[in-house]
Amino acid sequence: MSTRIPVGVLGATGMVGQEFVNFLQSHPWFDLTWLGASDRSAGKPYREATSWRLGGEIPAYVRDILVSDSKPEGAPQLVFSAMDASVATEIEQAFAASGRTIVSNSRNHRMDSDVPLLVPEINPEHLNLLPEQQKRRGWKGQIVTNPNCSTIVLVMALAPLKKYGIRRVIVSTMQAISGAGYPGVASMDINANVIPFIGNEEEKMEQETQKILGDFKDTAVTDLPAKVSAHCNRVAVVNGHTLTVSVEFDKTPSEGEILGALRGWRGLPQQKGLPSAPPCPVIYMSEKDRPQPRRDVERENGMAVFVGRLRECSVLDYKFVALGHNTVRGAAGAAVLNAELMKEEGWLDDVLG
Repeated sequence: MSTRIPVGVLGATGMVGQEFVNFLQSHPWFDLTWLGASDRSAGKPYREATSWRLGGEIPAYVRDILVSDSKPEGAPQLVFSAMDASVATEIEQAFAASGRTIVSNSRNHRMDSDVPLLVPEINPEHLNLLPEQQKRRGWKGQIVTNPNCSTIVLVMALAPLKKYGIRRVIVSTMQAISGAGYPGVASMDINANVIPFIGNEEEKMEQETQKILGDFKDTAVTDLPAKVSAHCNRVAVVNGHTLTVSVEFDKTPSEGEILGALRGWRGLPQQKGLPSAPPCPVIYMSEKDRPQPRRDVERENGMAVFVGRLRECSVLDYKFVALGHNTVRGAAGAAVLNAELMKEEGWLDDVLG
């Protein structure tokens, strides 16, 4: 693009906000020019307002940007949201009502019937909810969300197999501590330990999976008619959510058919060559002990999902392991890819003029 699009980040000082700052460095389409955060950070240069928790130093291009209040005035027309769920609802709606497009990582609007819960490779047609959203809510802006960080790993592994009729899914997660933000889980709780509870995580995985893999018809999404049972655990891994998955199908495919479906799966982001899209969104690993977070999660800029250990299941049909980067493909990177698809498909034309 000859002219990059100005964008902002709400919740820019938090962990996911920092991932947005990191991910948007030198982006070919988007120019991060505005940072929003709480009142206590407003008016300060970003270098003073945030305690940088990612690797290296605060990127030079944002160090001197003055942090703004989380209000629409002065913000660009396209804004990414990393707002805490406790305040995200009202703030995101205020930005949309002002005519902005909010591409959100927050959970608050994911299950709203008129808000796309978008994974560009899987359900780009769900963006057709946006005219109904604007009509129903009476605003010129729009809100699009990306899934929970564990859900996106599951749905990207399942989407190539949807054509076989997904009937039942049982998934257990081993989720990285970075998913809890900062300061996250106390060291005395997580060190040499597994915590078998993450608040609301199981419900999010079960409900979001059905919506994402559901079909758009007329002005609504019909959920995938499959039962999903999730067990969510926090483990002492820094980055990368690992899932063990068992699946039952209406039409049981062969192991070769499943492998072919996983390896051959591509979506609109790959077809259109979107800047943040991995060439292969799902990468199957044939090694018996892969994927592994420490060895695999940073590959493909954190934007691919890795699958391995496909084998028959004695209870359902097949079982496998899946791995994805929870703060990149499960958060900031997912939202940026959503915005790239929206720009390419014309969903930002009215907002950006």
